[in-house]
Amino acid sequence: MIRQFQWRDYDAVTGVWESAGREVVPRAELEAKLARDPELFLVAETGRRIAGVVMGAYDGRRGWILRLAVHPDYRRQGLASRLVAELEARFVRLGCPRVNLLVMPDNEAGLRFWQELGYLPCPDVLCTKPMGTPVSRD
Repeated sequence: MIRQFQWRDYDAVTGVWESAGREVVPRAELEAKLARDPELFLVAETGRRIAGVVMGAYDGRRGWILRLAVHPDYRRQGLASRLVAELEARFVRLGCPRVNLLVMPDNEAGLRFWQELGYLPCPDVLCTKPMGTPVSRD
């Protein structure tokens, strides 16, 4: 079953992220995310266990797919595709015209997965800047 994340899922979700080798999103970041668009943070539940997770974000112009992960014990069962399909349906209901995501360049299996779902690689250059410390303009 695919459903919206609830706080009681947090420990299980962090377990999925850790088992998939992904960085855990701290509670404070999730609180800010959930204040904006909680309906775009989904979990895949198998029985009573959280087996997969995906976060989406929508800024009114573009949707983003973030943090898709499936626990290794539940891979190759279609959970990732079902999570993405539900997230895409929610983007459509919000009127989102385009969805973006990031795949690490050495993640060939990930790139293949996304391409099978219709996502096309773009030659964009990703730039990032941590916002923890203000930059001096002297």
